[in-house]
Amino acid sequence: MAPPANGSSISGHDLAATYADRIRGKIVLVTGTSQGSLGEEYCLAIAKFEPKLLILAGRSVDKLKYMAEAIGKIDSKVAIKPLELDLDSLSAVKKAAETVNSWADVPYIDVFCHNAAIMGTTHAITADGFERQLGVNYMATWVFTNTILPKILKSQDPRVVLLGSDGHRWGPIRWHDHNFKGGETYNRWHAYGQSKTAVHLYALYLGKLLGQRAQVFGLDPGVIITPLGGHVDWAGEFGDINRIDFELGNDEAVNGWPKYRSKEAGIATSIYASFDPDLSEHTGAYLADCQVANPYVHTVRPWASSEVEANKLWKWTEELTNMKFSF
Repeated sequence: MAPPANGSSISGHDLAATYADRIRGKIVLVTGTSQGSLGEEYCLAIAKFEPKLLILAGRSVDKLKYMAEAIGKIDSKVAIKPLELDLDSLSAVKKAAETVNSWADVPYIDVFCHNAAIMGTTHAITADGFERQLGVNYMATWVFTNTILPKILKSQDPRVVLLGSDGHRWGPIRWHDHNFKGGETYNRWHAYGQSKTAVHLYALYLGKLLGQRAQVFGLDPGVIITPLGGHVDWAGEFGDINRIDFELGNDEAVNGWPKYRSKEAGIATSIYASFDPDLSEHTGAYLADCQVANPYVHTVRPWASSEVEANKLWKWTEELTNMKFSF
């Protein structure tokens, strides 16, 4: 199946319809399903095509009820299972993952689509002492995904889909100072860039590690207005963002940002990564516009696509978290 020719504007709902037979009967775990989010839109798109089970993960199970009700209105036969997941604490993340592993009625997971993230926040640290954007967007992702991976690998067509961002262009991994000297040197966009760079490197490493045992993708959904950036004064922040783009030599400093796209278009690449039948040779790839990202067209910085950096990140993360995983 060829990638959609209009991958930057196609509706994820329309794309899901083309994969209806591949969605039917699947068990899908989705994080970041808050109201108005891409995770919510993703669930609404695939709920139309008879998935076997949707596991909805969020900080508050009570807040997941509206999502379950919305899915029920689309198809009351779709089974829903809520999961409490607090990404600010690695012990809580580990507990949530172990809960998933303990569910005897969920013997495998076909697709794990991880949308949950924070962006451009003021300086704070997680319960484990990590700068919060790095801790929530990457460290928690690494622990949760790795812990549930044995259950994902029991699927006949296992997929791990991790939402990254073209915002990775704002910063490589700060190996020498990932916590910004306790906030003294903190810049919210460098921090966000670092966290999303880490997500893309993790997807690259995990894809190479697993090979044909699973398909793993990091992706850029595009520039979409969602509650993720609702707290940001974009008019006030634009000058700093533009300065960073100039300093790092990013094309966006001159050419401007890509056009905004709708939430329907924003989930298209996630749908593509989750269900397209022709991606097995590209596991570990960075996807954009419903295709393997082209660095001549899409924002793909070397620091987010280097196998050397990806290998280094894995070992570095093992040391920082004092955790090791083998598959």
